[in-house]
Amino acid sequence: MIKINQKLKDKLWWLVISVDYDYSRITIADHDFNGDTLTLWLEDKHDFKNTLDECLQVDIPAKQFIKLIKAENFNSYEGSKIHPTKNYVYKTRIQINEPLAWYQHDATLTEQQWVRDATLKYLLTQLVETETRASDMV
Repeated sequence: MIKINQKLKDKLWWLVISVDYDYSRITIADHDFNGDTLTLWLEDKHDFKNTLDECLQVDIPAKQFIKLIKAENFNSYEGSKIHPTKNYVYKTRIQINEPLAWYQHDATLTEQQWVRDATLKYLLTQLVETETRASDMV
């Protein structure tokens, strides 16, 4: 679960409202990963901005980014292994590399884009679900 503070929630809702609740219009204008934080700059596909300063900046701590990569199994694949002593084959998830190392060194540019897109989708889904749960409690 990505921690979203109230200020960011308000800005995300403003972006959602500005795209007329059409989440597919929200796109990642640019990104940066410095090892500690994944930064995404979000904008409306129908209203491209001239500078990143005009976009909504979302900072996601590396710990939360790692959890998302693991949860979505981006850094692993399903494969078969042979048991070292009993010599039988079994199916398991085979990890390619640790999540951040995989993202920075092993993932192709396309796979990195998939991870960022999944992060955006997860963030928006979490925003809507938490607000829905909060309104149900009232």
